[in-house]
Amino acid sequence: MCKVTQIAVVLLFLLASWAAFAEPLNINAADASTIAQVMDGIGQTKAEAIVAYRKTHGDFKSIEDLAKVKGIGKKTVEKNQSKLMIGHSGK
Repeated sequence: MCKVTQIAVVLLFLLASWAAFAEPLNINAADASTIAQVMDGIGQTKAEAIVAYRKTHGDFKSIEDLAKVKGIGKKTVEKNQSKLMIGHSGK
């Protein structure tokens, strides 16, 4: 195995290890930028819609409540469920 390949394998392993231990995202406290980075299928515009919905309607009571946000479907919620948690917004 060449040196470059070995380095790439080590970096890939470290990155995968970090992702496995990352804490779930609190959808009631996260900002739009963080939501867009963590959630698959959610860009900045939809992330901003999640934050706006939360500000208007209050904290989400369940992860499934994300589907109430215009442009967020049940499949997107299901795909991201393991990355998310419900916590208090801190307000």
